[in-house]
Order: sequence, then C-alpha cells, then structure tokens
Amino acid sequence: MAAKTSFPHDSFLRHLELFDEATPTVAGMTLPPPLARILLTSDVTGALTKAADCLIPLLKARQAMLQAAFDTELAADELRRYQKFAKAGQPSAHTVQLRQKQASARQASSRSKQSFIKVAAAFVREAGIEIPQRVALEEFITHWIDANVPKDFSQ
Repeated sequence: MAAKTSFPHDSFLRHLELFDEATPTVAGMTLPPPLARILLTSDVTGALTKAADCLIPLLKARQAMLQAAFDTELAADELRRYQKFAKAGQPSAHTVQLRQKQASARQASSRSKQSFIKVAAAFVREAGIEIPQRVALEEFITHWIDANVPKDFSQ
C-alpha cells in the first residue's frame, strides 16, 4: 500500500546511472550550459567529472527526501482521518499503530534531509559552486536542481 511519489528528474537520473567506467563519454547529450560545465570535462572526450559522480547521490537523496515527506504527510492524514471519529479516552490499538507509523515516517524524513544536506555539501564542494551568504544549503541546492537539472530528459 506504500504509494510512490513521482520524481521530476527521474529520467535524467536513470540516464546518469547508465554510465560506468566502460562508457565514460556522454554521446549526443544536450544539457543546459551551467550543468554541462559542471558535469562534462573541458576536453573533446565529453567524459564525466567527479561532480557528475556526486550528482547521482544528490538526486537520489532529493528523491528520498521527497518520498519521505510524502510518506509523512500520508501518515499524518491517515491519523487525522481516523482520530476524527475516535472515542475519547484510552487510544485504540489502531490509533497507537498509526502514531508509530507517523513517528517512523518523521524519523525517515529527518534522516533523508540530513543525508541530502551531506551529499549536497559534497556536490557543491566538488562542483565549485558558490553559495550566496545567508542562504541555507538545502534551499539553494533545491532551487539549483530545479533550475538546472532537466526534468523530461530523453536521449
């Protein structure tokens, strides 16, 4: 019954994951210029940089963070819907189970957010991206991903 949320950059993530050491070049890939400067080497081979290796875990962490937020919201909605008609007094076993589900979803959300921030710091360091002052890393990198990583990527 676990619903999956859609990830807008899924096709690009799958495309990046297909590359390995045997096929390091990106043939015929059309990327936005800021992303191309970060992901591709400046020589004519078009090989992927270390920043590209950091982008894959970053996108996976972003996907996990979105899924965890969705699961947390789903658990909270289910608990609210059930508690609306619950009788006063001792909570039922089902209510306790729903609260435990909500707590584990919140914990997964916190873990995924921490993982995202850790991977984002590694990506920013490797890519040489300057973060503006007084802007949180999570907020900056989320906007950067939305602005620079293709959503509908078909090659």
